[in-house]
Amino acid sequence: MKRTKIATVHSSNPPSGQVLIKGWVRTRRDSKNFSFIEINDGSCLKNIQVVADDGLAAYDQIRKLATGSSVEVTGEIVASPGKGQAWEVRAEAVTLVGDAPDSYPLQKKRHSDEFLRTIAHLRPRTNKYGATFRIRSALAQAVHRFFGERGFYYIHSPIITGSDCEGAGELFRVTALDVDNPPKIGGGVDYSQDFFGREANLTVSGQLSAELFALALGDVYTFGPTFRAENSHTRRHVAEFWMVEPEMAFCDLDGNMDLAEDLVRNLTGAIREQCKEDLDLFARFVDKSLPQTLQTVVESDYIRLPYREAIDILRSAEKTFEFPVSFGSDLQSEHEKFLTEVHFKKPVILYDYPKTIKPFYMRANADDETVAAMDLLVPGIGEIIGGSQREERLDILEARIKAAGMDVEQYWWYLDVRRYGTVPHSGFGLGFERLLMLLTGAANIRDVIPFPRTPGSIEF
Repeated sequence: MKRTKIATVHSSNPPSGQVLIKGWVRTRRDSKNFSFIEINDGSCLKNIQVVADDGLAAYDQIRKLATGSSVEVTGEIVASPGKGQAWEVRAEAVTLVGDAPDSYPLQKKRHSDEFLRTIAHLRPRTNKYGATFRIRSALAQAVHRFFGERGFYYIHSPIITGSDCEGAGELFRVTALDVDNPPKIGGGVDYSQDFFGREANLTVSGQLSAELFALALGDVYTFGPTFRAENSHTRRHVAEFWMVEPEMAFCDLDGNMDLAEDLVRNLTGAIREQCKEDLDLFARFVDKSLPQTLQTVVESDYIRLPYREAIDILRSAEKTFEFPVSFGSDLQSEHEKFLTEVHFKKPVILYDYPKTIKPFYMRANADDETVAAMDLLVPGIGEIIGGSQREERLDILEARIKAAGMDVEQYWWYLDVRRYGTVPHSGFGLGFERLLMLLTGAANIRDVIPFPRTPGSIEF
């Protein structure tokens, strides 16, 4: 018999006749002649109640089923006389698949997020994290659907790279050399004898690769893991995270901002529609303002203003910030939250940042002081997208690479697309986990990624 998922049982048109349910015991209570077993299989937030009577085979074993045990249940779906549920399963057979001893750590009580991070291999079985990762799955599918409907091509950019996209040097080294006895040259490690014949790292972005394909296919996007060796313990940073990075040929900064706004609005709306039950859990137990926040993201007009004007607003604000504000300084989380939650009370797109705080590949503006960069800020999170029009002029790009202290020769392939048929092009990176934080109201990025990688922690 084919397995029936519990989400199907709770649908408006549940299957009739005999069904096979497989899942894990959440709770069990006994009466004189019956055992009532709450089972969840991960397909939805709701459990299904299984009613097992004392006439069933191995009934004594059924009455010993512990929380966390896995079972198979054959039975019939019937209308439930109990409150809060339309249907239940009248069991015809209950089979124990895998027992869970009393040491099973997920008992019937609320556990802290901090504790659950220590058992990340089990936390998806909880209501909150089951809902989180169902939303994450739906969001990933919505990303592909968004770009597919707009004619973008999906590009698999490399995870191992010899390039530093951001120029910040916060890279994870990849090597096949004997770390206890590496070959030496000139007092340093001789990477010419390494697997790739030169230094290699985990990528911090798929952008440079996406640019190459955009200048051949028009509109492309990458969606994959990126890595940053930043020794940060804030609630918004992990070492391994996922990025959605579209790149568009013949597109200026205005077109780039249009797509960024459209993407955030569309993805938020899609999850509101597809994951109502799971989102309701977060609205009730995590962030009661979540429904209003998501409505604002979907329905409001996004503010667009130059970075310089944002600095003026912050400097004139009747508020003391921990980090001082001045032209040429990068905005901190407190500044972003003030703009989106206090001053404008809606998403904000800032553009034309000082070139001194932005990477080499962003197009220089005519004032020679700013670049055609943009950041999309949302309430509750702050920056969720960062992007720019790319520098398509060969001479200016070469000068920017040199000014950043980087080796021009290592970027010969990147410069080639400026030598041969260069065109204006733009793109951005959407932090996938930060969008999930927005959608769920989660306060910590570690709680929206299956296995968070942070300084000093690589368990699981």
